[in-house]
Amino acid sequence: MEPRKKLIGAVTALLIGSFPAFAQTVGAIDPAIQSRVDRIAAQVLQQTGVPSASISIVDHGKLVYTHAYGKARLEPPAPATPEMRYSIGSISKQFTAAAVLLLEQQGKLSLDDTVGKYVPGLTRGDEVTIRQILSHTSGYQDYWPEDYVMTPMLKPTTAQQILDKWARKPLDFEPGTQWQYSNTNYVIAGAIVEKVSGEKLMDFLGEHIFHPLGMKSVWDSDEAKLTQADATAYYRHALGPLRVAPKEGRGWMFAAGELAMTAHDLALWDASLLARSVLEPQSYNQMFTDVKLKNGKETHYGLGVQVTTLDGHRAIEHSGEVSGFVSDNIVMIDDGVAVAVLTNQDAVGAASTIARLAVPVVAGYPMSAPERQALDIYHGLQQGTIDRSLLAPNLSDYFTPQALADFQSSLAPLGEPLSFRQVSDQLRGGMAFRAFRITYPDRQLILTTYTYPDGKLEQYLVAPSE
Repeated sequence: MEPRKKLIGAVTALLIGSFPAFAQTVGAIDPAIQSRVDRIAAQVLQQTGVPSASISIVDHGKLVYTHAYGKARLEPPAPATPEMRYSIGSISKQFTAAAVLLLEQQGKLSLDDTVGKYVPGLTRGDEVTIRQILSHTSGYQDYWPEDYVMTPMLKPTTAQQILDKWARKPLDFEPGTQWQYSNTNYVIAGAIVEKVSGEKLMDFLGEHIFHPLGMKSVWDSDEAKLTQADATAYYRHALGPLRVAPKEGRGWMFAAGELAMTAHDLALWDASLLARSVLEPQSYNQMFTDVKLKNGKETHYGLGVQVTTLDGHRAIEHSGEVSGFVSDNIVMIDDGVAVAVLTNQDAVGAASTIARLAVPVVAGYPMSAPERQALDIYHGLQQGTIDRSLLAPNLSDYFTPQALADFQSSLAPLGEPLSFRQVSDQLRGGMAFRAFRITYPDRQLILTTYTYPDGKLEQYLVAPSE
């Protein structure tokens, strides 16, 4: 369950099992944005061979779009629909972290309590804190780093058995001195929630998060396999055909990757993160803040979420993977935008590719002047032309008729890029050196330019990205 499931009460279990399609309340999205997002999703699926994707988009804090692409099941064929559930894998961790924060708000625990106060018998449990397990700085060894289901995982287990085997080993490092992703941390966190609340984790989440937010599709896929009305899980051996993925044994995903839901319902959670409507302000601050190591180094991880930037804007993100599913969820916490992407093939990064390409489109981040100029020149070269008034003498000489013909013949068939973004800007030789990443579904190109202070270009070279 890399950062690349008990139903909520007997009545809820019956309802979910009987009526898998849920009402989808969605606002309106700008048609131009929708068209670009649809193109991104369709082309990434086509290039990667992933069977399907289900996406949701939040803009200005409101859910504005849900859509599904491809086939949710190959045999018998079934198209993907927004009403289908997908496992979200490790995106589940932010819900477990939220449960811990809710208990802290209730005065029932502190993030600075040691884990041994609630779960006895763990290695150095009197030193490792709850904050450290939620931020992956504890040192407990990951019980599932692999991207496939190992033979022992086909049989049922319990949280206690996982902890007995992996959380009683010597720590991989001194607590708080390194960052290392570990599913074991969240099994401990789930055990703490159940011990302190006196409830099953899923019941606690249902009471405090799922029911208040109207997340009606939520399914505990650790407890029971998804239904025929949901997306089917797939995997490949190398470049072989898609095959139905094996199901993990019951108990292996507890608190670390147990949830399945529609992209629509994940968007309801994202909207609540943007509105800060479930937790108290201090809890969100803790969740969204980069946890630092003892030496002051940043981990780029908060509590159940990665803390990062996208196009210079603050973001929280988490991916998820369990057998047959990969997901990604990006929330631009200052911009009111979120994109969630759920896919039904494991060990492939299509979900993250779609999400990261879609976010700037939805957010409408403007292109910088250098980006706009570089893209305009690129469009011209795809047609075999260039505005020589933009070029210094050396670069004008470089663009011979043969060079223009080669640029056109090689770039024109690629069509419009999915993304065109500057990734570097520095000084060299009295000029501004800039690099731009040009993204297509099946490749990335790197464009490098040198620009004199008077604006004339001394270089404009395009090459495959390494």
